[in-house]
Amino acid sequence: MVGKVVLVTGVARQLAGRFVRRVQREPEVGRVIAVDAVPPEHDLGDAEFVRADIRQPMIGKILAQHSVDTVVHLDVSGTALGAGGRTQAKETNVIGTMQLLGACQKAPTVRRLVVKSTTSVYGSAPRDAAVFTETTPVKSLPSGGFAKDAVEVEGYVRGFARRRPDVAVAVLRFANILGPRADTPLAEYFDLPILPTVFGYDPRLQFVHEDDVEGVLLVATLEARRGTLNSGTFNIAGDGVLLLSQTARRLGKPTVPVFLPAVTWVGQMLRTAGVTDFSREQIRLLTHGRVVDTRQMRETLGYRPAYSTDETFCDFARSRGPGLLPPDRMARAVDRLAGVLPAAVREAGGADARDGAGAVRS
Repeated sequence: MVGKVVLVTGVARQLAGRFVRRVQREPEVGRVIAVDAVPPEHDLGDAEFVRADIRQPMIGKILAQHSVDTVVHLDVSGTALGAGGRTQAKETNVIGTMQLLGACQKAPTVRRLVVKSTTSVYGSAPRDAAVFTETTPVKSLPSGGFAKDAVEVEGYVRGFARRRPDVAVAVLRFANILGPRADTPLAEYFDLPILPTVFGYDPRLQFVHEDDVEGVLLVATLEARRGTLNSGTFNIAGDGVLLLSQTARRLGKPTVPVFLPAVTWVGQMLRTAGVTDFSREQIRLLTHGRVVDTRQMRETLGYRPAYSTDETFCDFARSRGPGLLPPDRMARAVDRLAGVLPAAVREAGGADARDGAGAVRS
């Protein structure tokens, strides 16, 4: 059969499964080889599923056996499937990527590599740039979790690109992915009945819709034939930003401000209860936020998202149904509180000053 032979990793996950079903409908794609260590519970269409762990050398044999020319590496995630936990996720992200890249380096048929990454590689810190471009120096590298895995993965990918300059390489740094079918840690956070927030902080957030994830992956995988310069590293996010307080209003959910020193304890409690993966990197995101520039995505990669950040979150919120409070009532309550608190603080400050002055006089 004439056409591209596309190998996709991590197909047991919903987003990868959707991409597999979509890419095989493209006329220039001859075959799709879907790879994962776990059999998918969803349909993969006409793709050929191969059960294989990318941490093992078998992945090299698969590339050679099927004469794969395009590799889409989506098996980079913050959570492991099944009961593997964080250790398995890290091994798959880092060791799996090393093994896959080693196999790609030895495979003469491979001509294109697309790698899923995350804007978490920029970290979240109080003195960060207001907006990150793909070349902005990072002041505080992630110290652990999925974000650190992604930093290591991107380092290995850059090494591969130097060793195989004949292979077109695209690294896609996705903002937080949301949508009706989203199963990410941040989606789990927004599914909580009451949202814990960091007292005194209202971070700016960006989202990318799951449909746009599928769309940009398709462009990065296939558009080279049309002369698009789609090699390089690209920030992927919907236009605009939302404040965390605005997301709570749209969900109709109350927030519980927690003082920063106690946030880690709250996160540990939620993880222990199995409610959500409230990791340290997510806590930093919900404290300082993160915004990225997407000019390269639009101008160089040639992709324009169908959903803005606001539209992405609204679609996600609709899929979750009404919250504890109607959004309009929630907005009025927050506005009233915002008006009352400064006056209360000023009054308390004035009372303290008067008491202090009285104490000095006495």
